[in-house]
Amino acid sequence: MMLTSHLYNPGPNHSFSRDVIKSDDPGNKLKGQKIGILFESDFYEHEIWYYHYRFAEEGADTHLLTRLWGQPSLTFTGHEYKAPIECQESFENMDDRTLESFSAIIVPSAMVSDRLRYTEDINKLPPATEFLQRAFAKENILKGIICHGMWLVSPVPELVKGRPVTCHNNLHGDVVNMGAIYTDRDVVVDGDLVTGRTGAHCHLFAKQIVDILSGNSVKAKELCVGGNVK
Repeated sequence: MMLTSHLYNPGPNHSFSRDVIKSDDPGNKLKGQKIGILFESDFYEHEIWYYHYRFAEEGADTHLLTRLWGQPSLTFTGHEYKAPIECQESFENMDDRTLESFSAIIVPSAMVSDRLRYTEDINKLPPATEFLQRAFAKENILKGIICHGMWLVSPVPELVKGRPVTCHNNLHGDVVNMGAIYTDRDVVVDGDLVTGRTGAHCHLFAKQIVDILSGNSVKAKELCVGGNVK
């Protein structure tokens, strides 16, 4: 995965790109694990960059998954700085064996989930929602949804009905209407589901994901804030 940014742009044609370097420490927490992040334009750059390096620090492979519309790759741009990131992997038609190779599937913040919940036929689930539904059916896959990521769940509210979750304040009414139990905390863990309040809480959200995947998690149904058990 290539990241390109103009955050430190000394001239109109300057950009930098970096390929992530995974930790080769034999003691890293997530060695050999795969984490999938659903992806589209208007992503929150700081959040995606954080995951890109933080999960690699623990030895995990991070994969950006999107709808490629029959193309070999697509380049999406961020919300804050219009930074481009190329995506080459699709969740469309992913077989069960490949899906089960992921330790976690994350729905990020910003407008990603709103773009991904588009469907040509309103009588059919959006492909991204259908993929998320498949992930929810597998308890061995950790599901992470942060901020406005809850938009992607709206066509299948039964996935979160009766479960404690948090979300962006703007989506409070949405999650209540989905039948979820809104919990006023920064990060909430409910078994195989981790939810985060906003993209600005991505570091607290990621910490819970790392802890759970490494076996250092709190017990199922226990609620957390900022990585600290309450």
